[in-house]
Amino acid sequence: MDATKLKDVQGPLKQRYREDPASAVVTLKADGELDGTGVACRVQTATVLAEAGLHPATGGDGTQLCSGDMLLEALVACAGVTLRAVATSMGLEVSGTVHAEGDLDFRGTLGVDKQAPVGFRDIRLSFALDTSADQDQVASLIKLTERYCVVLQTIKGNPATEVSVSTGA
Repeated sequence: MDATKLKDVQGPLKQRYREDPASAVVTLKADGELDGTGVACRVQTATVLAEAGLHPATGGDGTQLCSGDMLLEALVACAGVTLRAVATSMGLEVSGTVHAEGDLDFRGTLGVDKQAPVGFRDIRLSFALDTSADQDQVASLIKLTERYCVVLQTIKGNPATEVSVSTGA
């Protein structure tokens, strides 16, 4: 896709969202099925059924996906797609790789130390880019990618989150 095609596709959407801001609010959803025989949760993605389980550092055997890895994978996917969209809009040819890593202290997750955090304490996102763009263009590309990457902004923003439960008797 080139910049013209991207603008042609996104232009009407942007105009609609300017005229009707409420139409820009979309509720995304994910569903999981709790595995009744093991410590797992099956999540239906757009194309496959993914099964998440315990990370080996918490007693898993490594045969199932780790939700922490999945979070980092979502960050890489979002950052990569966002970077490509921004590069396309800027008319830049860019290829390369995206990498994310994060530090977890499993003492928190396992309840070993109540002072240890549960969740990532540090996340690092990096890009190794092949491009003929100059330093200023790359700086703008990364700045805009950070600004518009939904997953990155969600992680940084700490959104209000609510948890609810219902039981079938």
